[in-house]
Amino acid sequence: MKRALIVIDVQNEYVTGALPICYPDLMTSIPNIEVAMDKAEDAGIPLVVVTHVEDASSPLFARGSAGAALHESVGSRVAAHTIEKSDVSSFAGTDLEEWLRASGIDTVTIAGYMTQHCCAGTARDADELGFTVEFLSDATGTIDLVNEAGTISAAALHQSVLVTMQSGFAAVATTEEWTLAVDAGDTLTVSNLLASSDHARKPGHHEELHRLMMDARAQLDSDIAAAEAHQIANTLYVGQGVSSL
Repeated sequence: MKRALIVIDVQNEYVTGALPICYPDLMTSIPNIEVAMDKAEDAGIPLVVVTHVEDASSPLFARGSAGAALHESVGSRVAAHTIEKSDVSSFAGTDLEEWLRASGIDTVTIAGYMTQHCCAGTARDADELGFTVEFLSDATGTIDLVNEAGTISAAALHQSVLVTMQSGFAAVATTEEWTLAVDAGDTLTVSNLLASSDHARKPGHHEELHRLMMDARAQLDSDIAAAEAHQIANTLYVGQGVSSL
């Protein structure tokens, strides 16, 4: 097994720009991204840094804008390879697959933003291409979404992606779990769709499943409240003249 750590779109747009990450909050995800990069450096795991860039006229990630610039936590690192993309997946229209294969990489670890967009898109493509995929649950993050289809909180959206990833696309782990696996030379375990849906097929277990879902919802509500409190604290922090975490 030979890993590469792929850090996706950790750019100012998601910190002080138009799309501030709210779950897990930036005071959680950015330090964990830094921990993952530190561990990768210590273990000789190559770091791939991905940035999303749009045309200069774009309202998001405009070329040359402050929002498109890498956040200082990542911008200060020396990457083994860098990717500039304008699509969801880090593989689309880039040389990422070619570089990984030339480097003998068979396992990719995903961190960065946003959980359901570029992180999940990259993870799905990596899985389709035959790479083993790891997905860091607390070193990724997203935002609340509201549109014509409905409303979903960042916490619920993030959790739904993690459960989907673990059902066959990627091994989901915390940053701490991943660093321990790196130290031990272990492979993280991913489930599959059959095992992930087994509970629903057991007679008489629908009530238990409903209870578990309600408990999960209650936990998400608690997490949302905590995230909002962190976001308020972060807003005050930035408002005091600090431009970044």
